[in-house]
Amino acid sequence: MKLFLTILAVSFYLNLFAQTSITNDLARVNKVNGVEVYVMSEPLRDYETVSDVGTGLKAESLLTGGIINKSISERISQFVHKAKKENEDIDAVIYSNGKRVIGIKFKTEGTMENIGIARVTKIKGFNTFVMCEPLNDYKVLETKGGGVKWKSAITGGVVNNSIEDDVRKVVDKLDNVKEADAFIFDGSKEGSAIGFKK
Repeated sequence: MKLFLTILAVSFYLNLFAQTSITNDLARVNKVNGVEVYVMSEPLRDYETVSDVGTGLKAESLLTGGIINKSISERISQFVHKAKKENEDIDAVIYSNGKRVIGIKFKTEGTMENIGIARVTKIKGFNTFVMCEPLNDYKVLETKGGGVKWKSAITGGVVNNSIEDDVRKVVDKLDNVKEADAFIFDGSKEGSAIGFKK
């Protein structure tokens, strides 16, 4: 009987731990112009690609010699516009890395458990939430900005960082924050180290 209770207790705690760690990489994504945006994350629902667009040159960066660059949310807004221009009938866009974005259509009707829900990317072993909100409660531990975009400044705005480059740059500044469980980027030019509430 004692062995049975011990096994039951261990199973309960392992199951609880597994559920907590699984949902720590899930988030609810933002919408831009009525379209779900999956930035460095993957939808839980099956989908098909209906448009594939490059990000192109950044006029603001060119005009300012690479000194002024758009925020993550401003760039994503441009990507959504381009993807919708190529195919108006999209449900969402996915930006994974590099300088391309795809427009997608979901293959099935969504449910409350998967509409707008994404599994996020890890950077340096930490879940990284870009323009999405973790499903679990958290507290902000520290916030940092990306600083000067040297690639853009040196090339006079001809070559710019990808969103992933900008995110990694901020993560490099935050990865030593004590008690950090993940990083979050709201779409501005800053990111935060966060700790999940226990």
